[in-house]
Amino acid sequence: MTVDHAPPSHHSPPDISPLPDVESLTPAREPGRGPSVPRWLRRTAGPVLLLVLWQASSTAGVLPADVLASPGTIARAAGELVGDGTLPTAMGVSLRRVAAGLLLGGVVGIALALVSGLSRLGEDLVDAPVQMLRTVPWVGLIPLFIIWLGIGEAPKVALIALGVAFHLYLNVYAGIRGVDAGLVEAGESLGLGRWGLIRHVVLPGALPEAMTGLRYSLATAWLALVFGESINADAGIGFLMNQAREFFRTDVIVVCLVVYAFLGLLADALVRTLERLLLQWRPTFTGQ
Repeated sequence: MTVDHAPPSHHSPPDISPLPDVESLTPAREPGRGPSVPRWLRRTAGPVLLLVLWQASSTAGVLPADVLASPGTIARAAGELVGDGTLPTAMGVSLRRVAAGLLLGGVVGIALALVSGLSRLGEDLVDAPVQMLRTVPWVGLIPLFIIWLGIGEAPKVALIALGVAFHLYLNVYAGIRGVDAGLVEAGESLGLGRWGLIRHVVLPGALPEAMTGLRYSLATAWLALVFGESINADAGIGFLMNQAREFFRTDVIVVCLVVYAFLGLLADALVRTLERLLLQWRPTFTGQ
């Protein structure tokens, strides 16, 4: 008896394997590691611990009140200054001074950087004098500013503008001269003229350095404000600090220092936000 065998199939059925479980794709937590602590909690743990130790030292008498007031006393002083309008008024005066100095110094610093960075002739004429002036301690120019500009608002704004201008000049100049020459050649091959290269290649390439210079300028502006408001000031945060020094009010002094730090942190956050908006094209490492 003959048994017919089916001819072998040339097309094997597809291998259908079950999809992997979703849980198997999730990386397992390393053994021995507990649940991760939220980052905001880790960032606030240090300052909170410092405040607790500070308050405990003041309560125990280890830290006398005439040396440094306790956090509770400082909080009460801040509430009083805010309640009677003294602190908001002083903050408004100081902010106007910083804004005026930042605007004036920014215009001067960026203009000089453009002249020096975009032209070899401009570099020969501008860079050497700016570098010479940069080495002069700008705080030491306060007596000259008083002689030239009096004791009003002008010397305070000029001192802030001077500190701002140098930082912006150095960073914008470095950003312009740091643009890749290959990008400039590519722009020229695409038919861009001089102003087209400046607008579409050079200035965007220098923008990261310019934003870094702006951050340094803001920090210098607040530092210059502290010195500027020591010039016969009758309003502002520095004026409050001078008054508190006369009466040994360490609580008011600390309040003013905290306000300076808060305003500086707020200004830095604004610049960071501006960086994220203007530099979206530049991928950066954000940490691990």
